[in-house]
Amino acid sequence: METVVLDVTGMKCGGCESAVKQTLEDLNGIEKVVPNHKLNKVEIAYSTATIDITQIKQAIEELGYKVQSN
Repeated sequence: METVVLDVTGMKCGGCESAVKQTLEDLNGIEKVVPNHKLNKVEIAYSTATIDITQIKQAIEELGYKVQSN
C-alpha cells in the first residue's frame, strides 16, 4: 500500500471532489481517496501491485482536471 498526495487544479467545489472521489474509488486497487478542492490536493492510498500512479493521474485528467507532476 502506498499513499500519495497529488496537486490537482480545476476542482472548484464539493461536486468536483465527489467526481474525483467516485472515479478513483471505482478503480481496482484504490483503497482511500480524500480530495480537497480548497487546497487543490487529492490524497490517494492505493495498492502498487494492482494500479500505478500513471493510471490514477490519467483517470483524474479524463475528468478534465490537471494533475501537476510531483
